[in-house]
Amino acid sequence: MTAYVIRRLLLIVPTLFGIIAINFFVIQFAPGGPVEQLIMELRGKGDTTSRLTGAGRVEATTPSEGSYRGSQGIDPKILAEFQKMFGFDKPPLERFGTMLWGYLRFDFGYSYFRDRSVIGLVRDKLPVSISIGLWSTLLIYLISIPLGIRKAVHDGSRFDVASSAVVLVGYAIPGFLFAILLVVLFAGGSFVQWFPLRGLTSSGMENAGFAARVLDYFWHLVLPTVAMVAGGFASLTMLTKNCFLDEIRKQYVVTAMAKGASERRVLYGHVFRNAMLLIVAGFPAAFIGVVFTSSLLVEIIFSLDGLGLLGFESAIRRDYPVMFGTLYIFTLLGLVMRIVGDFMYTIVDPRIDFEARG
Repeated sequence: MTAYVIRRLLLIVPTLFGIIAINFFVIQFAPGGPVEQLIMELRGKGDTTSRLTGAGRVEATTPSEGSYRGSQGIDPKILAEFQKMFGFDKPPLERFGTMLWGYLRFDFGYSYFRDRSVIGLVRDKLPVSISIGLWSTLLIYLISIPLGIRKAVHDGSRFDVASSAVVLVGYAIPGFLFAILLVVLFAGGSFVQWFPLRGLTSSGMENAGFAARVLDYFWHLVLPTVAMVAGGFASLTMLTKNCFLDEIRKQYVVTAMAKGASERRVLYGHVFRNAMLLIVAGFPAAFIGVVFTSSLLVEIIFSLDGLGLLGFESAIRRDYPVMFGTLYIFTLLGLVMRIVGDFMYTIVDPRIDFEARG
């Protein structure tokens, strides 16, 4: 296992390099860079629509200069200072090499527009995303595994058919659409306002007691967590059902039942461990996926100041240090969690030997 882990760790380096390199050179062709964003904000035209569409980038003042429409009327010296401030006075390859050298030392630089280090921003936003991701992942597993087992045991029954309709709805409706529905119904959209819409704490709770702060925290988590669970439980439920059905139909289960073992003993004493191998080992990767990808739109809808909202705002504003810094961190964590998932396979079932595969 040690040699396998070392090989996987070494593969992280070229994988990270490839992902960062592709994204870096693709972003060079994206309209509306940081210089243009700054000029538009100085002129009072930096609205969300122009940032999203890249409006304002048309033909250059002179075709050879490759400048922006927003730079028309700007002193060329001032424009050069803006480009130097963001580092665009250097060729792309030099900027890419400088960025990689910083990443090797875990120096991700400073945000263009927030006057904060990328590490500081990620550290501040991480607790919100972890809160949503942790509770959502735990609830998804707590709901999906028992539901999937019961569907497998009662395959083809009325319960299986009825629950399959619920699972189908979970497949069909993305989490962010369900989040919008929850806002409309329960957060003051059109009906009642039972739950808050912003943040994870209410104003004035700093001086409240511990119990009151805990209740307030979970009160704010209800709608985002429900939206995440509704959008994520369907696939795990069907995976659990299919894993159990595959094991139930194997010969050792038929033999155990023929010898007089009870259904409960066969199910939880023999089938459970084999069927749960794929599900339990996939928990680290599932958690990372919920924290860094699935929660993006949910954080935006519920105005939660987490990593999803940070990434969205950074992409809109073309805040490249934050964009690439968070991409590097998230990719690195995702690759490491995959190795942790492989390690969990060997814990759940010691018979698995990754060294033999090599």
